[in-house]
Amino acid sequence: MALEFLLPDVGEGLAEAQVLRWLVPVGGEVGIDQPMVELETDKAILEMPAPQAGVILHHGAAAGETIAVGALLVVIGAPGEEWAPGEAVSPAATTPTEAAPLVGTLEEVGSAGGAQALPGVRKLAAELGVDLGVVAGSGPGGRITRSDVEAAAASDDADVERVPLSATRRAIARNLTRSWQEIPHVTTYGDADATPLLRARSDLAAETRDAAPLECLLISAVIPVLREFPRFNATLQGDDLLLHKRYDIGFAVDTPEGLVVAVLREADRYTPAESARKIVDLAISARDRSIAAADMRGATFTLSNIGAVGGGYGTPIIPYGTTAILSVGRADLQPVVVRNKVVAARRFPLSLSYDHRVIDGASGRRFLGAVAAAIEGFGRG
Repeated sequence: MALEFLLPDVGEGLAEAQVLRWLVPVGGEVGIDQPMVELETDKAILEMPAPQAGVILHHGAAAGETIAVGALLVVIGAPGEEWAPGEAVSPAATTPTEAAPLVGTLEEVGSAGGAQALPGVRKLAAELGVDLGVVAGSGPGGRITRSDVEAAAASDDADVERVPLSATRRAIARNLTRSWQEIPHVTTYGDADATPLLRARSDLAAETRDAAPLECLLISAVIPVLREFPRFNATLQGDDLLLHKRYDIGFAVDTPEGLVVAVLREADRYTPAESARKIVDLAISARDRSIAAADMRGATFTLSNIGAVGGGYGTPIIPYGTTAILSVGRADLQPVVVRNKVVAARRFPLSLSYDHRVIDGASGRRFLGAVAAAIEGFGRG
C-alpha cells in the first residue's frame, strides 16, 4: 500500500516550508534516502530524502507553494499502483497493521472558510490584505497558491511594487521582534586601541597564508572576559539564570537574504588559526544557504563585526535566549591623547547591549572595560 508522507518538523519550531523544486516527478522512481524535493525553510534550503523506495504517485504541493508541517508532502507507492486520498498508510502508524489517523489531506488543511489554501498562503493573504474569497485558485483542485495571492495583491496596487519577504527575512523579523518586545535592552559604549589586534591579524594571515577574519581574534579576547563575568554567557529561563559552562559564540554573517548568526561551538577549544578556518567555512555555508539549522542556534554570546561593512557604533539587538551581544565597529584613525600629546591612532568603537533584567549598569560598564583591556592587551601573554 502507498505511503503518505507528511512534512516533518525539520527544524526548531518550523511551521511551514516552501517547495522550490521537485527532484523526482510524479511517476518517477525514487530510492530510499534519495533526495526527492528541495524545500526552503525559515533558516535554510534543504533536500528532503525519500522515506522509502518506490514510485512517486502524488506531489502534495507544486513548486512555489508553501506547505504546512503535518500536511501531505508526497505519496510513494509501487509501480502501477493508483492512489486516492485516504487510501494510503500514514508514516505515523502505531503498529504494522493499524494505521494512525492522517493529519489531513491538502484539501482538509486548506478549505476552511470556503477558499482552498494552505496555512502559509492564508497568512500571506492576511499580510497583503488579499480577500481569498475573490481569488481564483490555479493550483490542483482550484487551490489558491502563493503566486495567486501575490498576483491579486499586485493588481490592487498597480503603482506600488510589492515584494514579499523571503522565508529567511520573515524568520529574522520574527526573531528580532520577539527579542525587542521581551528583553529590556540597555546599550553602553566604549572604545579600544585596535593596534594589537590588527597586528595579530596581519601576523596570523601571513603565518597561515589564509583568511584571518577579525572574529577569530575577538573571540579569543572575549572568552576570558566571559569566564570572569558569567552572567554575560547565560540564558534567562523563567526565574532562573542558566550560567553556561560552554562557550558557543555566535557571529553575525551578512548574506544576500539578511544578517544571520552562525555559531562556533566550543570556541574556547580552538586557537585563532583553527577558529579562523571554521568561521570562514560557516560564513560561506551561511551565504550560499547550505548551513545546517543546528549551526544557527544555541549561541551563548554573540559578536557582531559591523566594521566589516563600514559600521561604527550601533545598538545591537540581543539574540533571544542570550543576555548580551557585543558589536565592534571599523577601526578608523582618531585623535587621541598619549603622554599629553594628540596623536592619530586606530580605535575600535565598541557597543554592548545587555539584558537589564539580569545585568545592571555597573556590571555592563565593567564587562565592556574588561573587553577593551583584553583587546588592547592581546598577544602580550
